[in-house]
Amino acid sequence: MKKRRVFLIAVFVGVFFLCQAFSPAQESDNPFQKIRVNAKRIEQRILKLAEFGRNPEGGVSRVAFSEADLQGRDYAISLMKDVGLRVRIDEAGNIIGRREASQPDLPPILFGSHLDSVPSGGKYDGSLGVIGAIECVQVYQENGIITRHPLEVVVFADEEGGLVGSRALIGRLTPEALEVVSHSGMTVRQGIQALGGNPDKLSQVKRDKGDIKAFLEIHIEQGSLLESKDIDIGVVEGIVGINWWDVTIDGFSNHAGTTPMDRRQDALLAAAQLILAVNRVVTSVPGRQVGTVGRIKAEPGAANVIPGRVVMSLELRDLSAKKIYSLYGQIEEEAKAIAEKTDTKIMFSPIEATAVPAPTDPRVREVITDSARRLGLTSMFMPSGAGHDAQEMAKIAPTGMIFVPSVGGISHSPREFTRAKDMVNGVNVLLQAILKIDLGALD
Repeated sequence: MKKRRVFLIAVFVGVFFLCQAFSPAQESDNPFQKIRVNAKRIEQRILKLAEFGRNPEGGVSRVAFSEADLQGRDYAISLMKDVGLRVRIDEAGNIIGRREASQPDLPPILFGSHLDSVPSGGKYDGSLGVIGAIECVQVYQENGIITRHPLEVVVFADEEGGLVGSRALIGRLTPEALEVVSHSGMTVRQGIQALGGNPDKLSQVKRDKGDIKAFLEIHIEQGSLLESKDIDIGVVEGIVGINWWDVTIDGFSNHAGTTPMDRRQDALLAAAQLILAVNRVVTSVPGRQVGTVGRIKAEPGAANVIPGRVVMSLELRDLSAKKIYSLYGQIEEEAKAIAEKTDTKIMFSPIEATAVPAPTDPRVREVITDSARRLGLTSMFMPSGAGHDAQEMAKIAPTGMIFVPSVGGISHSPREFTRAKDMVNGVNVLLQAILKIDLGALD
């Protein structure tokens, strides 16, 4: 009887440890769950970076390829080398800092953002993603953490001018794009050369599906949703698609003083009704889609002449291309009714979509959500209404984006501001998400 009892106990213990070996790791089994980033270091580096291109309003004007951009990049390179990264500038002008791993043949985990700004921009747009990425590597270094996958920190070239660096990385930077004149006054081709790249060898930059294990980007929200809902972390579902149309409304120019109101073909009146219709259509369906008329020109533009022609823009954004075209169809129907009512002609000319919807990877979203939860942070799924390098990377690699609150929803402005505690929360989520992916969360 005693032998039987000992045997059963042995079997029970064996089964227990066998189950443990083949079950997901418990949180207590993760020796790195309690490591945290250095809040003071992140804030100091963000403020130091803001010195390059500082403008009188308190923001930064660090447009791509400018002297301020070069200075900011040099500062980032120095930080990357200080944390042990092997740094190079690729042929597109992207800065790549690599940390080797215990299994160097595995595809790297890529994370980072951009340093260039819009004219009269803010301190945090892009910069947080770069400084946060470097901070993660430094924390791994300080804690003696060697990952299985190589880690690569990326500083993309000319994000604000059209996602130049990330488009090159996935092989989509066209010869025509190289001849576009940037805010610096240089063409993109000249700018890449100024950064130390070689636009004639862009094929050497291209990475294919499978070359990257995952791409992660932390960024300020640039909107007010997180702040208004008192949420710590935004888990980006995807970057919206953007479609543009030029809209031409033809009426008839005539004397404003001698033409009765009921005999007019007023193109501007028709445009006003169409603008109201755009707002009505876009707000009539559930979702976070947006529609904007941001440019309008009336001709001949004289106070005493009835406008005979109006040219205006129409922009629609949503995570679903199908919804964008559904909204457009409804707006077009409204336009037909307005044209008939006002005795005008309304024509839509599509402009090539500036961006197609780019959903993030559901598995990466789950990793980010779980990382936030384990850190005691609140989170919510949300779209990105602004464009990011992540939308290009999503075409070749599992991609995720982490948003942190923007005070007042203000961005692309000297008044852009994100609190230090919110930056730290986001970078801690990035720190843990990278480790989860490295340990097999996407396998």
